[in-house]
Amino acid sequence: MFNPRLLQLSMACALISSGVNAQVADVADSVAPEFTSQVTAKKSVVSENFMVAAAHPLAVEAGYDVLKKGGTAADALVAVQTVLGLVEPQSSGLGGGAFLVYYDAKSKQLTSFDGRETAPLAARPELFQDENGKPLKFFDAVVGGRSVGTPGTVKLLSDMHEKYGKQAWSDLLQPAQRLAIEGFEVSERMASSIERDKARLSRYPDTKAYFFTRDGKPLPEGHRLKNSEYAETLETLSKEGADSFYTGQIAKDIVSKVTGISDNPGFLAMEDFSTYKVLERDPTCLAYKQFDVCGMGPPSSGAITVGQILGIASHFDLAAMGPDDPHSWQIIGDASRLAFADRGRYIADTDYVPMPEGMLDADYLEKRASLITKGKALGKVEAGNPRWENVLVQADDQSIELPSTTHVVIVDAEGNIISMTSTVENGFGSRVMSNGFILNNELTDFSFASHANGAPIANRVEPGKRPRSSMAPTIVMQDGKPYMAVGSPGGSRIIGYVAKTLIAHFDWGMDIQDAINMPNMLNRFGSYDLEQGTQAERFKQPLEEMGFKVDIRDLNSGVHGVVFSDGKLIGGADPRREGIVLGD
Repeated sequence: MFNPRLLQLSMACALISSGVNAQVADVADSVAPEFTSQVTAKKSVVSENFMVAAAHPLAVEAGYDVLKKGGTAADALVAVQTVLGLVEPQSSGLGGGAFLVYYDAKSKQLTSFDGRETAPLAARPELFQDENGKPLKFFDAVVGGRSVGTPGTVKLLSDMHEKYGKQAWSDLLQPAQRLAIEGFEVSERMASSIERDKARLSRYPDTKAYFFTRDGKPLPEGHRLKNSEYAETLETLSKEGADSFYTGQIAKDIVSKVTGISDNPGFLAMEDFSTYKVLERDPTCLAYKQFDVCGMGPPSSGAITVGQILGIASHFDLAAMGPDDPHSWQIIGDASRLAFADRGRYIADTDYVPMPEGMLDADYLEKRASLITKGKALGKVEAGNPRWENVLVQADDQSIELPSTTHVVIVDAEGNIISMTSTVENGFGSRVMSNGFILNNELTDFSFASHANGAPIANRVEPGKRPRSSMAPTIVMQDGKPYMAVGSPGGSRIIGYVAKTLIAHFDWGMDIQDAINMPNMLNRFGSYDLEQGTQAERFKQPLEEMGFKVDIRDLNSGVHGVVFSDGKLIGGADPRREGIVLGD
């Protein structure tokens, strides 16, 4: 079994794997995900009544206090996410969006909520192209107003609270408001994120003023940071409700900021805010062993792609091979490559673009599995031909997702469960601040190119459309009852992080914390990524001998999960980040 203590810090630059077009590869070569800043050994936490796991201790403590006072999971979520937006602004916040999977204990039903950002109604497919139709360089698109979509997080929190909450909305905003007024200590993770992005964070005066000291240096670890504007925003939300974010002065301020940027203005308008809706959708599920693995369907690719990986891998005896056999990882890696090929061809916002109906059909996944030969890496990988009633000719996607995201799992005393992944997309989003919070750059999750080889790309920019995501908040059911809630940040690597955790638990018998701790090994587009400084490195030679190109690099997941077993809650938090689990 892997030893989590062998995890080491690394500063390896993360490049997008080969196998995508040259423009995308060029963009990615200059971009790194959030690095692992420090690793802390963690043990699973056991409780009986309620539990919360999130990416920062202050946020977890806020949620714990709500649950301790009898609040619901939806109540605790408001406190957790508003604190997260303050203390880890590089990852999520009021200016971003989220996907949420919910289990309602009373009805015993699963549902999901789409709080994804939307493209401005004035946006066009050429949004991220120059005057010659050539895709922009990544950060030329990201930094500024052009990349900002209509935020969905506030509306999602409000809708969940209205439908499932008990405690007063204003009370739930108090923990974040108090921290914003009194200040909080900048963590090592936040400080290192600011240091690495200091050039782009310096581009706009108000952003620089917040993230730098008076003498112009990036905020150091331990610096006590206050945010009066964030506190004022929360006060407005407290008194006037979420509508004030979408129809009041906050929305006007955001629109003015986004459209008024001289070097890279955006297209948001008040109509984009006033018409924004959180959409309730059916969860997407796949049967794996005795479990039903359920998550977020389009516009997220998370549940479908995780489901395809599991469905393809199920045709091989991973349990017998175990985690120490390189063939297990060859099969998982090739299953992932096949799933990502389908993802790139077919998955986008299905309110705009049709998708094949048969992507999770058992016979289709069996055919995809038959392409894999144990001991020999797949050569060229292409999208398959799943069942599709109304076939469309589409080109492969050319978008990039970069990992600055956060995941929350909450279980209340009534048995209601929330698994939510939220984001501002790239670290510190657009680097534009308004009203004390960072605005997302979510629109760069669309494909910069709108067509390829004469065919449209499903994930192209369109007015009001939601960009495709890899966020994979997951709730696993067994015999109609919740068995596990799990998810991770990490851009398109989220899919591999979640799949690894599920396979480690289901096939290899690891408890939730050991499954999270296990070194990350991912293959999306052809190159096998092995987590630097871990026992994953020992697989480099055998995987290369099977025909893979192998890269050793930092793979900073942030998995949080809870397993329901024998009337107890067993929670785990990723040692690669500063999150914790609390419960009673």
